[in-house]
Amino acid sequence: MEKLKIHRYLVQELLLEYSQNKPAYGEIEVQTIFDTIRDHYQVVYIGWEKEHLIHNSAIHIDIKGEKIWIQWNGTELDIAEKLVMNGVAKKDIVLGFQTPFMRKLTEYAVE
Repeated sequence: MEKLKIHRYLVQELLLEYSQNKPAYGEIEVQTIFDTIRDHYQVVYIGWEKEHLIHNSAIHIDIKGEKIWIQWNGTELDIAEKLVMNGVAKKDIVLGFQTPFMRKLTEYAVE
C-alpha cells in the first residue's frame, strides 16, 4: 500500500509540474484531472485557437496494481525517465502506448 501512495504522489506532482506550461498560442487552459479512486491521471488542453476548439489529452497515466502505466504521452517530456529519476523502479513502469511486443524490447515492465 505504501508503494501505491508514493506512485500516486509522484504521478500527481509530475503532472502538476508539467501543467504549469501554458501553450503559446490561443486561449488554451491546461487542466489536470486526477481520479484517485480509480487511479486515472491526465493533463488536458481545452480552449480555442481562433475558431477552432482545442480539446486534447497531452498526458494520460493510469496506476494498475502497483504499476504506473503511461497510456499516452503527447509531449516531449520523457515521463518514464522522470519517474525513474524520482525513485520509481523501471519494473514498476509500463509503456502502455507501445504494443506488448515492443514493450518486451524496453527496460520497462511489459504488464
